[in-house]
Amino acid sequence: MQSVLRSPKVLIVTGASRGIGAAVARLAGAEGFAVCIGYLNHPDAAGEVVSSLRQSGATGMAICANVAIEEDVVRMFNEVDATLGRVTALVNNAGILRPQCRVQDMDRVRIEQVFATNVIGSFLCAREAVRRMSTKHGGRGGAIVNVSSRASRLGSAGEYVDYAASKAAIDTLTIGLAKEVAAEGIRVNAVAPGIIDTQIHASGGDPGRLERLKDSIPMKRGGTPQEVAKAILWLLSDEASYTTGATIDVSGGR
Repeated sequence: MQSVLRSPKVLIVTGASRGIGAAVARLAGAEGFAVCIGYLNHPDAAGEVVSSLRQSGATGMAICANVAIEEDVVRMFNEVDATLGRVTALVNNAGILRPQCRVQDMDRVRIEQVFATNVIGSFLCAREAVRRMSTKHGGRGGAIVNVSSRASRLGSAGEYVDYAASKAAIDTLTIGLAKEVAAEGIRVNAVAPGIIDTQIHASGGDPGRLERLKDSIPMKRGGTPQEVAKAILWLLSDEASYTTGATIDVSGGR
């Protein structure tokens, strides 16, 4: 792989070909980050994000990796090491949900798939990031932002209790890891989006979910990926230098 100019600010965003992840990548590029777009299923979309970064003068690359597979995660971080430099920021955004159903109708395969990507994937990426960022290991410090969900506290009854439970695990990961590495120059925070206008609703079998539920949101509308991305970029920035173990709700009050 051809080397590019190394940057003092190197960000990996998982699940970054579309939606919130793509919005984070674009905003981060504008803030001077060299950005790795991690993706799994949408190579053309990932390529478009990289192209938009480069057209704006930012540095970007895309890596296909399944965060649920340990070897893929290690390979992704090693490729970033070799191409962009040691990572200083991570956004654990990759996440999946399955079609809406009640817990009584969920099978083991479904539950394992959701937890493998949403929980195990986030743990593996956080592990690799800490090994590179921690001052204990010769790193310069850094910041990790985990993408949780308001579902972790609302439960998503009748829809995605497995997804909600996986995001509750992300909340606990955020608190525990933040305490573990606070003295090693690493801040760990989370954002909890509410109903955001992305393709994830269609993957759950309910593409009209935002329109159906918008009146239950105090602000009477869904959010945009850019609104979530701006909260994430703040948590990655020096402006949040005394913030760790926190979760910011980006949910219109719901």
